[in-house]
Amino acid sequence: QVLLVESGGGSVQAGGSLRLSCAVSGDTTSRFAMGWFRQVPGKADARDFVAAINWSGSNTKYADAVSGRFTISRDNAKNTGYLQMNSLKPEDTAVYYCGTAPWSLLLRSEVDDWGQGTQVTVSS
Repeated sequence: QVLLVESGGGSVQAGGSLRLSCAVSGDTTSRFAMGWFRQVPGKADARDFVAAINWSGSNTKYADAVSGRFTISRDNAKNTGYLQMNSLKPEDTAVYYCGTAPWSLLLRSEVDDWGQGTQVTVSS
């Protein structure tokens, strides 16, 4: 069993920045990849891919909509992943979720364990 808890969400104006954290606890012996997904308002039960990072951090992938603005990272010694979000836009408003899975599955948006989500609101 793996528990993931997101934090760092909040409300910012367009152009601002936020840093999300995903703390992992429980059985953390597996070398899992970590990803971030978001559920936008009005899109019920649909989580769009945002970014992913493998165990070592040597490979990352970003959705086109956030490429160049968001940076995914992780600190395995702290069992924590991060999503640095810069130059935020109103369309980034969503509930952001972190998740873990093997790398190959995560790239297909197949997630084994989800966090509870954290709200990010970007105003014009």
